[in-house]
Amino acid sequence: MTEENKTAPVTEAPAEETSVAPEEKQEGRPQRERRPRKGGGRERKPREAKEFEEAILQIDRVTRVVKGGRRLRFRLTVVIGDKKGRVGFGIGKSAEVMTAIQKAVVQAKRNLITVPMNEGTLPHEANAIFKSSRVLLFPAPEGKGVIAGGAVRKILELAGVKDVLSKSHGSRNKLNIAVATFNALQSLETGKNPGTKITKADLEMKDDAEETIETPVTPKKPVEAKASAKTPAAKKPAASPSAKTTADKKKTDADKK
Repeated sequence: MTEENKTAPVTEAPAEETSVAPEEKQEGRPQRERRPRKGGGRERKPREAKEFEEAILQIDRVTRVVKGGRRLRFRLTVVIGDKKGRVGFGIGKSAEVMTAIQKAVVQAKRNLITVPMNEGTLPHEANAIFKSSRVLLFPAPEGKGVIAGGAVRKILELAGVKDVLSKSHGSRNKLNIAVATFNALQSLETGKNPGTKITKADLEMKDDAEETIETPVTPKKPVEAKASAKTPAAKKPAASPSAKTTADKKKTDADKK
């Protein structure tokens, strides 16, 4: 055998696999367009700031006995305020806590009051009594803070009071203390603190106000002429001595008889 006759075995190279696109594989089926997701591509609107801040004072479980058994409900005491002088108080009952909160907030918005303030504190002292609870409120100097606890503290903070002193006596029931605190805040009067100094401008304004007010002049009644003084009665003339002697003689004669 010569080198020419020698033939090497021929090996065939493996055929290159051609990737077929899915469109080519499914020539007969039409392609569906993908729908955008519900939340995709939408800009979320920023949440509006709440007008009032809320605080829960108390959550109570209330049961009512009926013919079929007991019915359980929740009673919530809620306080709302804008920290600018407005504060409200409400109570809500429901079988669910969230529903009770909504009812209490609606009632609190109806019972809003405006708290008069003087430089971050109360204008003067105030106290109120509700049933067996009594609450005392006192103005405080700047930087003192809210010296209160429990329901009184939450109400004053939501009202926007920065410096105040308080004291509660009697029952510690949060519901009674909250009502007494609102009664005390309602009794506050606008104006300057009674302990503040009076300036010259205040005195001038007071004098101007007094001048403008005209007091009605009542006509004086004519004075009647006084009655003339009574003249003393004329004295009877004194009896003569001769008459006296005759009278004495008559008496002696009568005694002898």
